[in-house]
Amino acid sequence: MENILVFGASGQLGQCLKKVALLKGVTSISFPPESEADILNTDLLAKVFEQYKPAYVINCAAYTAVDKAEDEVELARKINKTGAANLAVQCKAYGAALVQISTDFVFEGNNPNPLSEDDIAEPISVYGLTKLEGEQDVAAILPQHFIIRTSWLYSEFANNFVKTMLKLGADRDELKIIADQVGTPTYAIDLAGAILDIIISGSENYGIYHYSNEGVTSWYDFAKGIFDISGTQVKVYPIRTSEYPTKATRPAYSVMDKAKIRNTFGLQIPYWRDSLIVCINALQSAQ
Repeated sequence: MENILVFGASGQLGQCLKKVALLKGVTSISFPPESEADILNTDLLAKVFEQYKPAYVINCAAYTAVDKAEDEVELARKINKTGAANLAVQCKAYGAALVQISTDFVFEGNNPNPLSEDDIAEPISVYGLTKLEGEQDVAAILPQHFIIRTSWLYSEFANNFVKTMLKLGADRDELKIIADQVGTPTYAIDLAGAILDIIISGSENYGIYHYSNEGVTSWYDFAKGIFDISGTQVKVYPIRTSEYPTKATRPAYSVMDKAKIRNTFGLQIPYWRDSLIVCINALQSAQ
């Protein structure tokens, strides 16, 4: 196995990649800390690439604070666009392929049909726009890229919707959850496994791919699933997006079509609720 270098190692997906690499016996994978692998510091990047000489780079580093991005446009753009471009430049110099993680937020989300990689990306938030700009820069600089768009990411690690709901459900008698935004949760352990499977395959089928778990749900139904599976007793009420205004606009429908990634790489993609059971069992067993 050729060297794999992961940026954003301390984040949710980075931590999941560490866990899955151990399970798969992938030993030639490195997770340098952000202090040594700052994607905005080109001098540091050059040193890191020279040290590790990677054949594959996975970019998990991102600005993901969707609402804050509306006020911190330049910072979001630096990390999501310029940082991705910096990695692409180094990958080109070292002959490495880049796995760039992107998002369903590149879509407007007003068409109730599963989104394919060929659908036009029209982001409606700063976060979505800067992630799309990162995609575009990577594609322009480096032909050897896998851009993987994902959605509603959660796991045992870092902060995410599942952990937030479990905390709120334990503290409150009732919750109001948005029911008119529809998509698909993604267990980050499953995504990490898919990324490593693609790398291990040695495939050169570069391009844009969509990956989430299978199925369709709303945030309300996702929350209901979390509470049902975990045995949390809390009343949950559905509300409209208009009843919970946020600074950034979210896609109303961002279910992604996974046929391309499934067929190209022969992946088995779990149903969202099955993976949610695995995650909650892991969280509960760690208590």
